[in-house]
Amino acid sequence: MCVGVPDCPAAGRGFHGGGGVGGWLGGGPWRKDKRRGRRDPPRTPFFRRADVTSLCLVMKSSGKLHRSNVFAQGGRDHTAPRPPRGRDHDQPGGFHENEASMTQTTAHGVVSSRDTDVEEPYSNPHVVNPMAEVISKRLATLANAPIGRRQALRGLGALTAISVLPTLGAVGAAGKAMAATNPSTLSFKEIPHLMDQDHHVAEGYHAGVLIRWGDPVLPEAPAFDPTHLTAAAQLKQFGYNNDFLGYFPLERGSNNSSHGLLTINHEYVDRKLMWSGQDPEGIDSQTEEQINVEMAAHGHSVIEVKRDGDLWSVVPNSRYARRISTLETEIRVSGPAAGHDRLKTSADPTGTRVIGTLQNCAGGVTPWGTVLIAEENFDRYFNGATLPPAEERNYKRLGINGKPDYGWYRFHPRFDVAKEPNEPNRFGWMVEFDPYDPTSVPVKRTALGRFKHEGANVIINHDGRLAVYAGDDERFEFVYKFITKNKVDLANPAANKDLLDEGTLYVGKFAADGTLAWLPLVFGQGPLTPENDFHSQADVVIEARRAASLMGATPMDRPEDVEPNPVTASIFMALTNNTKRKAEQVDAANPRATNEHGHVLEMVPPGGKGRAAKHEADLFTWNIFVLCGNPAKPEDGARYHPATSEHGWLSCPDNVAFDPRGRLWISTDGATKFGYADGLWAADVEGEGRALTRHFYATPTGAEMCGPFLTPDGTTMFCCVQHPGDDKDSTFDAPSTRWPDFKEGMPPRPSVVFITRKGGGEIGG
Repeated sequence: MCVGVPDCPAAGRGFHGGGGVGGWLGGGPWRKDKRRGRRDPPRTPFFRRADVTSLCLVMKSSGKLHRSNVFAQGGRDHTAPRPPRGRDHDQPGGFHENEASMTQTTAHGVVSSRDTDVEEPYSNPHVVNPMAEVISKRLATLANAPIGRRQALRGLGALTAISVLPTLGAVGAAGKAMAATNPSTLSFKEIPHLMDQDHHVAEGYHAGVLIRWGDPVLPEAPAFDPTHLTAAAQLKQFGYNNDFLGYFPLERGSNNSSHGLLTINHEYVDRKLMWSGQDPEGIDSQTEEQINVEMAAHGHSVIEVKRDGDLWSVVPNSRYARRISTLETEIRVSGPAAGHDRLKTSADPTGTRVIGTLQNCAGGVTPWGTVLIAEENFDRYFNGATLPPAEERNYKRLGINGKPDYGWYRFHPRFDVAKEPNEPNRFGWMVEFDPYDPTSVPVKRTALGRFKHEGANVIINHDGRLAVYAGDDERFEFVYKFITKNKVDLANPAANKDLLDEGTLYVGKFAADGTLAWLPLVFGQGPLTPENDFHSQADVVIEARRAASLMGATPMDRPEDVEPNPVTASIFMALTNNTKRKAEQVDAANPRATNEHGHVLEMVPPGGKGRAAKHEADLFTWNIFVLCGNPAKPEDGARYHPATSEHGWLSCPDNVAFDPRGRLWISTDGATKFGYADGLWAADVEGEGRALTRHFYATPTGAEMCGPFLTPDGTTMFCCVQHPGDDKDSTFDAPSTRWPDFKEGMPPRPSVVFITRKGGGEIGG
């Protein structure tokens, strides 16, 4: 599983199945870096047109990676086919460009209150998958059978995934020479790692604030008053903590890149930054009105936007404008769980209507012009000191423990499982609605499974059916795929309205030989039978986590965004981190114990690129695109392209997106723990610049970067700055930043940002 250099001998041999890619093989004595006063791993030369005859990966007792026995010989060329987390403008549409003010700064003593290592408990009891056992079994198999060079590549490909990726400290002069010639197709000047009160973008670009928490969405919305928040006002205003966003051109079906709709999730709230004197843990002291404001601030917004030169603005009084909230929006339930007894409540004896959606993290867009929004950490809203016996195993598996982060149950009994034991089963789904129709009823698509959805991203299969990819964002959880039963009808969007109700849900199992098996989660198949308390497909999707565990899926390091590349058709998955993984739990796809920094993994369907790809296939190949972390610290085990700069490394990948060229854009959530701001990085996925990550945008202190999305022509990047100012000891009265307004008395406000290139042109160059 190589990266970076074309004509790699391992390309397509269980390493990478799309396009020519390459790697670096070799070794040498450890050397001392005079500049840093430390010892670095050996400089690693790269080889082209070489046959790898034997590759092996061994683990140190600490569980960190170590390269050993890497051999190469001359030969002929081989090629082959998230959770509570916790300026030059006065009105939306203004912009503030600040590349000239960028300075190399550190965290100035500010520590984020969002510690993902603490806030993300895991509930999967099936996590032991020792790497040593995998390696020993695989080597025993190989030792007892004749094997050629190609078989060696297939059989040990995944085990050597990381060994062929160099650290930056290991590439030496070769890496510097490559950097000097810039093998990347991305031409922007990188910004440094930094963290201060403002946001920063690469030189030559505008970064403007489009809409902020509290700005008007509906025509009758009042002006934002941070000292007097009301639910009635919030229902008409832009919600809190924007996450996913999608761009929908106007008119429908066009590629208009200067006029369209933005659909934006509102994941959760930061009460310490919303109210003066509010204890973030003090849910018992909140008033009913405060609770209702929180519920109104969750959900989704639809706004109409238009470009004028380098700037974008919100179209006021738009007929498309809409707010969806947890407080009052009715949502229909469809698919195999609709109407099931486990979804029925006193308020909804049919089990087909739910009020609201919550924890809307990432999402996706469909080819027929609808939006998919995810329900992620819904467990944190339910009080459940005593769980109903019939659902106790189910609810514990999802983290409901009687210690909610929200006090909604005090005034809304449906969030108390003692009073409404089935209400949690009505959350944890993907929700679909039509942004072009403000009267459309959102629908929870239960065929896609119930878990802590980060998002769902789609691609049309070679046979016309739709493939949907999704991650379950928690430590030791899984990656899923859904293939529709019927084909997409692009000529008649209305014909696709129930397409996501029928199909097959799969879960991924990653093998050490570089293959990925998709295991069907179908009632009656394998262990998904009455003997294991599955009595219908409804039970399978309601308890998708347990079903996936019984099928033997691979527990991953927090699978967040999982998105197909529209150019190559391979699927990229952001694995944010997992500091709870122990050395004995390391496996080929999750190769580091105490994984603080996360990694990005690529899954490759057979059949070829683009529409030739066979997403319905039961067997893919996979490779690790980058291992995140600081390459200047050998203990991180970070791996990138050798020309990656000192500012190009990243930590905690969260969301991904692709520009029209198929280049990967990665947003992060958690870098603040390491002294610099979260932001946006980009890299080629093919060619000489594959895996050469470059730093493009940095958020204000305390914030994370969410939802990057480009217009069809690639000339505007929209993204969300979530929870600015969410630092330790930062409060409404004394925030660590007042971004984006920088006005006394105004708290930090989560906002949507647009990025354009001065004078026009594609983002990234």
